[in-house]
Amino acid sequence: MTDNKRVTNKQILQKIDDLKVGEEGLNTLAIKIVSRMVKLKSMEDWFEHVSKSEIASTVAYKDLELTEEENALGDAAKLMTLMELFKSEEEYEKCAIIRGRMSEVNKILRKNK
Repeated sequence: MTDNKRVTNKQILQKIDDLKVGEEGLNTLAIKIVSRMVKLKSMEDWFEHVSKSEIASTVAYKDLELTEEENALGDAAKLMTLMELFKSEEEYEKCAIIRGRMSEVNKILRKNK
């Protein structure tokens, strides 16, 4: 029964009969199985809830251990996106601020090459 083939209910019942578990043993086994399934489901729900929290995403991001260059590349991508957004909205004051920050990021990138 463990070769990943489909097993019929009749085959399962035959195996249980072969084990001579009896009605009481079968009930105990059923309770244990349901109990484990409930624990797994609640653990799954807990993990899903926790993984969506702000703290979890912060901790996961910190675990990346990015280098200075990798951080600078990420900043550059973000700044370039914002620059395009502000250009299209004609918010040139914001573009000037981003240009200043972009020059700092470029210094870091040149230093690491």
